[in-house]
Amino acid sequence: MDLARRISAVALLCSLTACGLPIAGSAPGAQDNASTSSNFSQSEDAPQSEVITALMQRRSILQPDSIYGQVAAASLSASARASESELISARLRAAAKSKNWLPSLSPTVSLNDLGEMVASLLVDQILFDNGRRKAERAFAAADVEVAAVTLSEDMNNRVESALGLYVAGLRGDEKAAYAHRAVRTMRDFERVVVGRVNGGVSDRSDLNVVQSKISGVEASMATANDAARTARAELEAMTGQQFSAAPQRLELSLPPNGSNYLSVLKAQSEATRSIEQAKMERAGLLPQVGATGQIGSEGSGAGLLVNLSEPLGLGTPAALQAVEASKEAARRRVGEVQEEARREYSREIQRLASYRRQEREALALSRASRETYRLFKAQFEAGQRPVMDVIPIYEELVKREQAYIDAKYEVVLIQLTLAASLGLLADGDKI
Repeated sequence: MDLARRISAVALLCSLTACGLPIAGSAPGAQDNASTSSNFSQSEDAPQSEVITALMQRRSILQPDSIYGQVAAASLSASARASESELISARLRAAAKSKNWLPSLSPTVSLNDLGEMVASLLVDQILFDNGRRKAERAFAAADVEVAAVTLSEDMNNRVESALGLYVAGLRGDEKAAYAHRAVRTMRDFERVVVGRVNGGVSDRSDLNVVQSKISGVEASMATANDAARTARAELEAMTGQQFSAAPQRLELSLPPNGSNYLSVLKAQSEATRSIEQAKMERAGLLPQVGATGQIGSEGSGAGLLVNLSEPLGLGTPAALQAVEASKEAARRRVGEVQEEARREYSREIQRLASYRRQEREALALSRASRETYRLFKAQFEAGQRPVMDVIPIYEELVKREQAYIDAKYEVVLIQLTLAASLGLLADGDKI
């Protein structure tokens, strides 16, 4: 009975330790310190991951004191992503696997048919397993890296979404404000046409044309206002805050190539995980040697054990070849993702250059249209041109100004997309 109680106490102690519960002699506050650290923080006594170190060193290209930096910080602080829990779970699994080289204990306590308690403690220590347990530790570490990159992607995408909503609000406000000014100008033209119609100088159709153009501008103004209100409402629901609508020019300096894409880091981590999984499968097809010892109320003993996780068969050589082929497939997937990242980076850079060109051209065309409008308006006021010649010129000016606003904000959105893909919208140590 004393032996049974000792074995039960050992089993309970092992259970508490495995669950991470505090026991006598544990450092107080250790768990509290762990909970307040960064999701990417690494233990000093554990092997350092290059992928996680690279994520920790990433810095946001947004200025913290700018409105864009404030929106980004608010979106991160209000985040409740499932990928964060997945990273914590992966880290706990890796911590559990890091001790898989230690002996395993299997205590049992039972009653026999005579009503007597029979207790035993089985100690199992693997001596040689063809690298299976080492591969298990490496697999768990790679799983942590995959979860870390996934979290970084999610957080950067979240910041991109928040900033995209903020930019959409700014664009809607600017387009609505310009449309409001355009409506007031068109109303002045309408009063002139109404006077000419009442005086019998102009036909009623001229008034219908002017009113139709005013209705079109008013509709575009209402659409822009709706877009701005919708974006701000969604941003407030996302962050729980409201932000000022003072527009600021956003210029982001991006790396010269796409080598730092988060998708590439994730593919490399997934390839490492797949290779380690293949090593585990290969070791499972080969014999392993272990030492066992048993202490019990009915006696004790020790010995060596040679066994196979999977029985040998005629298909075992082909299974081993398939495992090796899966390693090569994992490496090739990294190459495919790198190629896709380079293509995506080149495509976005070309789109950015295109919209910057469109922005310059739209600005130049709007200035030319404004100068033409001023000339026509001066001629109209001098009685040299009818009002119906001035209205189409002003309508063209309004369209070009709206096109300039769209191109200007498309440049900002493309920069945000590039920065999010490169993981440059959030500081790594703040995720």
